[in-house]
Amino acid sequence: MKQKITVLASLLAVVLLAACGTKQNGQLTGVLDRPTWKGINPYGMVYIPSGTLHIGASDQDISGTFLNAPKSISISGFYMDDTEITNNEYRQFVNWVRDSIAHTYLDHFYEDEYTGEQYIDWEYEIDWSDETLEDLYFQGDDRFAGRKELDSRKLQYTYEWYDTKRAAHDKTGAPRNSFIQRKTVNVYPDTLVWVRDFAYSYNEPMTRNYFWHPAFDDYPVVGVNWHGANAFAYWRTNLWNSFQTENGVNSEDFRIPFEHEWEYAARGGKDLAPYPWGGYYMRNGKGCLLANFKPGRGNYPEDGGLYTVKADAYYPNDYGLFNMAGNVAEWTSTAYYENAYSFQHDLNPDIRYDAQDEDPESYKRKVIRGGSWKDISFFLQTGTRNWEYQDTTKSYVGFRCSLAFLGRSINDF
Repeated sequence: MKQKITVLASLLAVVLLAACGTKQNGQLTGVLDRPTWKGINPYGMVYIPSGTLHIGASDQDISGTFLNAPKSISISGFYMDDTEITNNEYRQFVNWVRDSIAHTYLDHFYEDEYTGEQYIDWEYEIDWSDETLEDLYFQGDDRFAGRKELDSRKLQYTYEWYDTKRAAHDKTGAPRNSFIQRKTVNVYPDTLVWVRDFAYSYNEPMTRNYFWHPAFDDYPVVGVNWHGANAFAYWRTNLWNSFQTENGVNSEDFRIPFEHEWEYAARGGKDLAPYPWGGYYMRNGKGCLLANFKPGRGNYPEDGGLYTVKADAYYPNDYGLFNMAGNVAEWTSTAYYENAYSFQHDLNPDIRYDAQDEDPESYKRKVIRGGSWKDISFFLQTGTRNWEYQDTTKSYVGFRCSLAFLGRSINDF
């Protein structure tokens, strides 16, 4: 009897071992329960296929500075917003920050049953008449004409980034948190740029109306510095991930594009094209201007826009991108160095430097591209480089986001 029990136990063990190996049958198959990935199609973005371009001045280097020395580079496929980020899109970010602060004031939290951490419960309705929220509004002498207005200085948001380059070169075994960087920014656009940027010029109506009035909802947001653009991209990533975690694996992070990614997209597949539409001139065959800039000696309204125009105005380039020349210049993630082309890599070239507040001003220069509504046509050329300080806000600088394409590029066969 004891022998029969031993035999049965042995047979059971064999069956269990066989069952454990059923899925892979003893073969090296990799982990089989991995989530599937079929790619994404982000709303409001277009796909830019990988390819090669020749960077450098698209016209004569009349200054002889050789800031744009010719060079051949390759760029990986990516997604890019088809328009500049608009006032209404950016307002979604501002309102999210405003509401999260209000929920915090009203103690609208729930506790995670596993970690014990507290999170904002967005199911709660915000009672904006609650006296607890009075601190969010201007008080006393700060009120203008007795109006109850939100104090935009209270709209603070902290974003994070991981310093991968410093981590990659670390040989000391430093803890991971030493490479996590954080920055707190005021997310409300600096509306006073419309007055500050122009001496002896009446632009007060733009200061009062440009960001909040529905007439400008589809116009590009301005008055956002480089940090604010990065904060928006970080928030947008978290917004996307909060949805994706319930519906599959997440994608790469949204970000502002690096300089030559932007330039490659601006050319619309036309190598050495001086403008996004491919031609050498600012007008089409009928004499119509093709972008929003400063024509001639200052005939601002000739192109249809005295200041900015709607983000999808004029015809897009062959990638489907609007206003890659003119309207507003756009932030890139790239640090500005005059001789950058002479030492940067030829594969996805990008130079970054996380300038601190105490750094010299020259360290805080970031590349902007595309020219704007107040620039002459030279700055609208796809090969023209320009810069602004990362902590400054301008009435002529906006941004759009990029998203890396994961896997083999769609156009690779």
